[in-house]
Amino acid sequence: MASLASLFKDFQAQTTPYPMGLEIVHAKGCYLYDNNKKKYLDLVAGVSACSLGHRHPIVVRAIKRQLDKYLHVMVYGEFVQKEPVLLAKLLADHLPQQLNTTYLTNSGTEAIEGALKLAKRVTGRAEIIAANKAYHGNTMGAMSVMGYELRKSAYRPLIPGTCFIEFNNHDDLKKITNQTAAVILETIQGGAGFILPENGYLNKVKKRCVQVGAMLILDEIQPGIGRTGKLFAFMDHDVAPDILVIGKGLGGGLPVGAFIADQKHMVKLKEAPSLGHITTFGGNPVIAAACRATLETILKSSLIENTINKEKLFRKLLIHPKIKEIRGKGLMLALIMDDAKIAQLLVKSCMNEGVLLFFLLFEPAAVRISPPLNISEKQVKKACNIIIKVLNQIKC
Repeated sequence: MASLASLFKDFQAQTTPYPMGLEIVHAKGCYLYDNNKKKYLDLVAGVSACSLGHRHPIVVRAIKRQLDKYLHVMVYGEFVQKEPVLLAKLLADHLPQQLNTTYLTNSGTEAIEGALKLAKRVTGRAEIIAANKAYHGNTMGAMSVMGYELRKSAYRPLIPGTCFIEFNNHDDLKKITNQTAAVILETIQGGAGFILPENGYLNKVKKRCVQVGAMLILDEIQPGIGRTGKLFAFMDHDVAPDILVIGKGLGGGLPVGAFIADQKHMVKLKEAPSLGHITTFGGNPVIAAACRATLETILKSSLIENTINKEKLFRKLLIHPKIKEIRGKGLMLALIMDDAKIAQLLVKSCMNEGVLLFFLLFEPAAVRISPPLNISEKQVKKACNIIIKVLNQIKC
C-alpha cells in the first residue's frame, strides 16, 4: 500500500503547493509527535486554536462524558441540550451585558456570515465597511470583507456594497455613514502581522457607529479566549461591540464558531422570515462540551494573566539582529524578520530542530508565535534558545 504521505497528496485536497507535510501520530500538552517518533514543541497551537494544548485531560473527559450520552440529535435551535445551553450562559456571564445571546456555528467563518446577516437585518442597510489587510475567513461573505485583493480576485464577483478603510486611520472614519449597516474589524489584525489598535482607534470607530446608527462587529476569532491577557482583546479598550465573533481557541481542539449579540437583535433571525440563519451541526453537544470545559478551565486558572508574563519572556529572549520587531500581545506574537526568505528559513529550520512555527497570511516577513496558553516558562526558554540558534545559523 502507498505511504500515508503519498495518499495525502493524491486524495486529500491541498491548500498550498508546499504543505509542511508532518505525519502526526500523537499529540499531548504542548508537543506533537510524528511517525518517526520525533517530538515537536508546538508554538502554533493549530493556529491559535488549541488554547489548552493537545488532549487536555479536562477537555477529553468532558468529550467522553457527552459521547456516552448522545451525539448529534437535531438541527440547531430546536431541542434543549445541556452543553450548548450552559456554554451560552457561561459566555454571557463573562461578557458585557448587551452581549447576552450566543448563536453557535461550525466555524469562525460561518459565524462571520451570521454576524454580517444579523447587522443587515437589524439596520435594514446593505453597506459593510471592513479594513484593508483584514482576514475574516474564506467563504464568499467573509471573503467579501477580506482586505487583500490578491487572495480574492480569482473568486469575484463577491458580495456588493463592501467598502474598505485603513486600520488605525482615524481620518477614514468619515467613510462610515448612515448608509452603513456595520463596520467589521479584527480587534487585532491577524493576517496583516498582528497589528494592534492605536490611539483610541476602536473607541472612535464605536463612537462613529453610534452617531450614524451602524453596528460594530469585532472579530475575536484569533485573539479571543485569553490569548492577549484578557478574556477578549476588546476588554483592553473602553469599547464593546454590538456583535462579537469568536471561534478557534474556544473549542479545545474541536471546530467551533459563534456570534454573540443582544437578544433584542438576535430575535430578528427567527421571524420575518423564520430560519434567518440555520445550521445542522452548529451547537453540536460534543463540541459544546469541549468548549465549556475549555472556557471553564481557563477562567478558573491564572492562564489569562500569565500570558503577559510569557509575552515578556519571549520578548526578553528573542533579541537578534535578524528580528526587526515583535508585534502583537500576550501569546499572539509575530516575529517580523528582515525579509520573507529569512522567515521561511526560520520556520523550516526550527521544524528540523523540533520547534513548530508558522506564517501569517499577508505579511511574508512575519513568523507566528501562538502557543497553547499553558506553555510553561521552561518550554518558552527552550523554544527561544532554538530560535536564536537557528537565526545564528542562517546566512543571508
